[in-house]
Amino acid sequence: MVRTLTNQEIRALSDEQIIKKIEESKEELFNLRLSQATGNLEKPSRIKELRKLVARLKTILNERKN
Repeated sequence: MVRTLTNQEIRALSDEQIIKKIEESKEELFNLRLSQATGNLEKPSRIKELRKLVARLKTILNERKN
């Protein structure tokens, strides 16, 4: 079972690590959407989790830039 990161754990990461996490999450999200289209998706809730995680990562990254 994959556990999502908390805000404190995300804030402890460097900018490069956050960007890498965003890329990995987007790739996994793409694969899940492909599985959903073919009807092989076992855990549909994972799509929602990943979308929220990407948004959270981007928000924290944007906070640091401002």
